[in-house]
Amino acid sequence: MSSVLTVRHVGIVDVDAGQNVTVVQPCNLYGCRLGEGVFVGPFVEIQKNVSIGARSKIQSHSFICEYVTIGDDCFIGHNVTFANDLFKEGAPNADAASWGRTLIGDHVSIGSGATVLAVEICSGTVIGAGSVVTKNITRKGIYAGNPARLLRELAP
Repeated sequence: MSSVLTVRHVGIVDVDAGQNVTVVQPCNLYGCRLGEGVFVGPFVEIQKNVSIGARSKIQSHSFICEYVTIGDDCFIGHNVTFANDLFKEGAPNADAASWGRTLIGDHVSIGSGATVLAVEICSGTVIGAGSVVTKNITRKGIYAGNPARLLRELAP
């Protein structure tokens, strides 16, 4: 029985980048937008239809799937995973129209190892390391746990 090996190379393809953007390779970035002054650490994947706001920092080993928008001045810790296919039918769905959208406000910090599903997170929020965000966050505060819960509110 013969098999076919397909090799795809990691790279930076079709990226719309503002001024003073830093990308530490190896990375896999394609079809995304990086605002002015963005930093992307090594071993990061940012897929198409993603927008990262000005001065945001994406630390190593993070995965940002399609249809994620991250605001300005955000911090995404090491090994943060964004997921947009919620397996609603019990299996992966290849139809991008069925995938959720994620919207992260400005000045949001997401701790290392967190998982963020297709949700909205309001500006000024802090997500603790290892948290799993399964629902929209509409009140500025510190959230942690699985699922992420409000620990305390932050001043407006």
